[in-house]
Amino acid sequence: MSPLLRLLRPHHAIKNLLIFLPIVFNSQLGERTLFLKSLFGFLAFSCVASAVYVINDIRDAAADRLHPVKKNRPIASGAVSLRTALIACAALLLLGISLQFTVYSLQFSKATAILLAYFLLNLGYSFGLKRLPLLDIALLVSGFLLRVMYGSALTGTAISSWLFLTITAVSFTMGLGKRRNELRQCPPGATPARAVLRHYTFDFLDKNAYLCAALAIVFYSLWTVDPATVARLGTHRLIYSVPLVILAMMRYSLDIETASDGDPVEVILRDKLLLALLALLALFIAALLYRPLL
Repeated sequence: MSPLLRLLRPHHAIKNLLIFLPIVFNSQLGERTLFLKSLFGFLAFSCVASAVYVINDIRDAAADRLHPVKKNRPIASGAVSLRTALIACAALLLLGISLQFTVYSLQFSKATAILLAYFLLNLGYSFGLKRLPLLDIALLVSGFLLRVMYGSALTGTAISSWLFLTITAVSFTMGLGKRRNELRQCPPGATPARAVLRHYTFDFLDKNAYLCAALAIVFYSLWTVDPATVARLGTHRLIYSVPLVILAMMRYSLDIETASDGDPVEVILRDKLLLALLALLALFIAALLYRPLL
């Protein structure tokens, strides 16, 4: 992969699939208009998210050069010049905005406001908010939640409260797990490369990560048996997907107990068994929600 493409972190686009969740869990994935709106939103959000990654790498270049792994990032290593990075960032933002307004015919919308909020929050994250304990994790979580809210606003499709809470809890599990592993990789007595880690303890991050993992399973289980869910989707069998969710959460927890740095995308993409569990879960849910189309 070329250094410029690596700078854009295309594999992180997997997170943008959350944009499709509102129509997926409302059995509307087969509706062409809603699918196309979600697809354009996915592309727009991916462009803006990549621009955010570029800005973050520009800001962190000096610190990254001192990190044993991050020193190989395109800007820190010198593989991509600052000028090229700035041009790429501007081009991505322009393309993202163009795609967004293509969906809404140059009209400012709730979805556009959410996309703007995502960019501004991450701009704040890159320029210093990531140094504030708890707020740094809250901002990581907001990135996941804003994707779901963006997908909901794009299509005018509501997202269940229980499902929203499930995504919130899973996001906190990932954010806390990431910070925990970053702290664990810091040699004893050494100053953490990430400034905010000085405010955390391993036990605090560990306990709260597992607390949120447990809450995620509870929230998801409540969503499957919620009378509103059963009535809207026309099935009470979603509860049988709960064991798969438990296994997936357990496998993810096992992964971040290893030498991983805890990055959610890296953890998921590198574990074939976890990918298989997630694929099986997706197929099971699709079989229930899209029976007439199968």
